[in-house]
Amino acid sequence: MKVLEPSGVAVREGEYGDKVTAVEPGGVEFIPLSERHGSPRRLLWTWMSPNLEFATIFLGVLAVAAFGLSFWQAVLGVVVGTGLGALSHGVLSARGPSAGVPQMVLGRLSFGYWGNLIPSALNSVAAGVGWFAVNSVSGALALNTLTGLPAWLCLVIVVAVMVALGFFGHNLVQAFERYAFPVLAVIFAVTSVIILSRSQPGFAGSGGGLGGFLLTVGATFGYAAGWNPYAADYTRYLPPSVSKRAVGLSAGLGVFVPCVLLEVVGAASVTIGGDALGQPTTAFTGHLPGFVAGLTLLAITLGAISANAINVYSGAMSLLTMGVRLPLTLRRALTAVACGVAGFLVALSGLQDAGHKYESFLLVISYWIGPWLAVVLLDRYLRRGEESGALLYDRRHTNWAGPIAMVTGVVLSVWLFSNQELYVGLVPQRVPAVGDIAFEIGFLVSAVVYYALKPLRR
Repeated sequence: MKVLEPSGVAVREGEYGDKVTAVEPGGVEFIPLSERHGSPRRLLWTWMSPNLEFATIFLGVLAVAAFGLSFWQAVLGVVVGTGLGALSHGVLSARGPSAGVPQMVLGRLSFGYWGNLIPSALNSVAAGVGWFAVNSVSGALALNTLTGLPAWLCLVIVVAVMVALGFFGHNLVQAFERYAFPVLAVIFAVTSVIILSRSQPGFAGSGGGLGGFLLTVGATFGYAAGWNPYAADYTRYLPPSVSKRAVGLSAGLGVFVPCVLLEVVGAASVTIGGDALGQPTTAFTGHLPGFVAGLTLLAITLGAISANAINVYSGAMSLLTMGVRLPLTLRRALTAVACGVAGFLVALSGLQDAGHKYESFLLVISYWIGPWLAVVLLDRYLRRGEESGALLYDRRHTNWAGPIAMVTGVVLSVWLFSNQELYVGLVPQRVPAVGDIAFEIGFLVSAVVYYALKPLRR
């Protein structure tokens, strides 16, 4: 059966195909059917490589060292939080081949053309600046420990590589993840075996209790679901005839498997000892033999580059979704450079006290992604069977139910249930054992409000 390109949508101009070293033209337009290529299987390494990095390991470190959980409590929290984020990632990724547009453009259905500026702006900051800075810092610190070069110079080196990948675009990013995967997988497999063999699974923790468990679920969900706003960015080039189940399963497993494995290893490393929060990279590699420690530092640097190739690319997609106008052939590429420069400046300030800044950032990510997910998933369910592609580029399309539901979910959940150093919500102030359940409450509140405002949907 012949699949036709939808009417009423902006179709990306220029020839790109499967060329790896060419600069990807255009921006957030529909990918023509003649340009589609690839298979769902490639999504495994597309998402495994960027998650084989130290930022993933440090989540497990936080669960035990900062949130006070025992080793097995940490493992359970990691599986629950990561599982939820990976599940939603698979669901969103499966839409890409048929939609043919980036994830944040799809959000225009749920939020309206102009209302979608809210999540697009948040994701531009979170992906192109926030996540980019987090991973740049971990890669730079690893390279600094490995080579002895000044930390700022190491940061310049890793950021230059990351921005170059984002500048060329989709195909080079995909190719880099493919070839980085076996290197990262082998090194981290060896590292994991050593750490787990030296760990103490019976480690009792410092009494984090239910609060610590919920913090772990929220942080690990925030990390896994942090990829959700990028989901369709890496499936929109697939032919629309591919299996949606295969796409969703490959993308979801690509997030779930490496995250759970490395987060468990991170939790296990705390049970051995060391300054896990003050000097996280040094403490982790300090448990390893010299040669393996060196390889692990190299893998941490490579993993950070893998993650930020994704971040800078999707950060640019979000900025372009907001209406940034640049010349056709370079608008995506130039936007990727702008995101990288902004992320670099933020990363410079994060070279000190990286651990606590990362912990706060993870929880803030989950605060807005939970409500955003609720609106996007519920809207998709309500629109099942509808032909709505033309609305994606219609500036007159409004759906104020989306922005209202999301903002309501964020405000109420943070005001009542946030539990961070800078702000503690009303409920944790009175019942500290509750911990931080802002993302769960935000998801539920936004879903209820969006459903109640169905008359505003168009």
